[in-house]
Amino acid sequence: MSSRTPGAVFTPRETLFTVWAPERRRVELEIEGRGHFTMDALGEGYFTATVEDIIAGSRYGYHIDGGPRLPDLASRQQSADDDNWSCVTANDFAWTDQGWTGLNRFDQVIYQLHIGTFTAVGTWQAAIERLDHLKALGITIIQVMPVGSFKGSSGWGYDTILPYAPYAPYGAPDDMRAFVDAAHARGIGVIHDVAYNHVGIGDSYRAYSDYYFADGRETEWGDSFNFDGPNAAPVRDFVTENAAYWVRDFHLDGLRLDATQALFDSSGDHIIAAITRAARAAGQAAGRSVYILAENQPQDRRLITPVGEGGYGLDALASDDFHHSAHVAMTGHNDFYYRDYLGAPQELVSALKYGFLYQGQRSDMSDKPYGTFNLDTANDRVVNFLENHDQIANSARGFRLSTLAAPARVRAMTALLLLAPQTPCLFQGQEYGARNPFLYFRGLGGDDARAVAEGRSRSLRFFPNLEDPQMQERLPAPHAEETFERSKLDWAEAERNAPLFYLHRDLLALRQRCAAFSQRGSRRVDGAVIGEAAMLIRYFADDPVDERLLMLNLGRDLQIGVLAEPLYAPPEDRKWVLDWSSEHPDYDGAGRRPLDTDAFWILPSDTTVLLRAEVRS
Repeated sequence: MSSRTPGAVFTPRETLFTVWAPERRRVELEIEGRGHFTMDALGEGYFTATVEDIIAGSRYGYHIDGGPRLPDLASRQQSADDDNWSCVTANDFAWTDQGWTGLNRFDQVIYQLHIGTFTAVGTWQAAIERLDHLKALGITIIQVMPVGSFKGSSGWGYDTILPYAPYAPYGAPDDMRAFVDAAHARGIGVIHDVAYNHVGIGDSYRAYSDYYFADGRETEWGDSFNFDGPNAAPVRDFVTENAAYWVRDFHLDGLRLDATQALFDSSGDHIIAAITRAARAAGQAAGRSVYILAENQPQDRRLITPVGEGGYGLDALASDDFHHSAHVAMTGHNDFYYRDYLGAPQELVSALKYGFLYQGQRSDMSDKPYGTFNLDTANDRVVNFLENHDQIANSARGFRLSTLAAPARVRAMTALLLLAPQTPCLFQGQEYGARNPFLYFRGLGGDDARAVAEGRSRSLRFFPNLEDPQMQERLPAPHAEETFERSKLDWAEAERNAPLFYLHRDLLALRQRCAAFSQRGSRRVDGAVIGEAAMLIRYFADDPVDERLLMLNLGRDLQIGVLAEPLYAPPEDRKWVLDWSSEHPDYDGAGRRPLDTDAFWILPSDTTVLLRAEVRS
């Protein structure tokens, strides 16, 4: 690390403190119990001080031009009882993951969780106790919602103000390292959800420099970082070093970049590409490969285009299109941003064939062309989901699909998600049909709490039913402790709802076992509409024994006598036979009806079946 690496870099002999505060005359370092130290100006706005014999855990802060004590913007740890004190932290965790080589982008299964609500206790140590559950389920990547420090007693984490310091209520930095180490021991990677598009309530950035923020560029959530204006280079370094820090110091396997459409940068080297390079370089230095996923509302193909072809070099983009179409198919509602979708079988077929539904044609929601043309995007470059934090909370009362849709329909659509050629992502508790809500919570007080509640109310009014004044009165208050507590998983439900867990587990095992579902190689899928609410997906393979046919029906019982669709034809000298059904009694289904594709048969309502090709006797 250089003398311009931000924060406090600790060694047993001495600790190097570095701050960037351009146009400030004097910066003083205050160390609790040791007094004040005037920092040396290095030029270009940097100030530094080296102090010997600092003990790990010592509390410190900075005074800018004689002002009040401020936390270090690059603090590695914040004091649990006073968030104005930063803490010197040793990076000497006893890792056991020396054989871990990181993640590639093929055949992964992602699980999004929020540390504060994943368990009743809401800590890293408590989350470790649930890793065996995720291993048994078939998860290969845990996506942790943001854990950088933010203001308040609870929150989703996207309003980060100190991006280097893990949020203290979840545990110490070494507790986070222990979680990652334990996940690696079980063959599970961990990626961190980061929000570099804005800074949350309660930040101190302007006290250090106004150059941290871009003039005239404000996101819907707050001020945007300055990535391309005057004095942007140190700001870019602050962010890219943060990406490298998580990979290097916490052995994280990558990042999920939040709302990248709000990362404004008109320079020749887009900050998204720079963040990705920094994370990959940190991983490469440790002999580990890194996985970078992004949320991008326009679904811009440049993010997942290789660097050599003019892109930013990320691994994958999340597909809102699949979620929105599937949500409409499951619930029947398509207002606000769902109005561009009908939930029709053709949409779902196209989503599985092409990844994204909107690739430059007009969107009614935005009243302009939406998306970028990318018919040839590989399946491993797209992440599909049925639930995530945003989409659940946007139902206002935090209803999950287990509340909004019939159990048989949830089972049927889960099969489509988990056997689709794209990478699937689950949200915490989805695998056992958790019925507790996941709400928007933000543990603030006073004017901050009122401002957040009013902003949340305004944003939800785009859904027509939420304009109802009585509904507005019933919206859960983000600042209320009850809102946070209700969002915590009840793990007793996992035992009560074991059949749905078995369905997820069996489908993910099938996905890993059967070559037809692998994202490697040249295998392809095709699909067709076979009824008003029914579809089929054909999985081709080099060996006919590996071919599969998935059939999904969300309408009335579909009577199949003849089907003038060539994708329904089995491989030569073979016959389709039942391989799996969402209505298996093991999953609390109604039972598997007799199925003979050489005769008349019925595909029941709200059912997915998977067929394999057997040699005809």
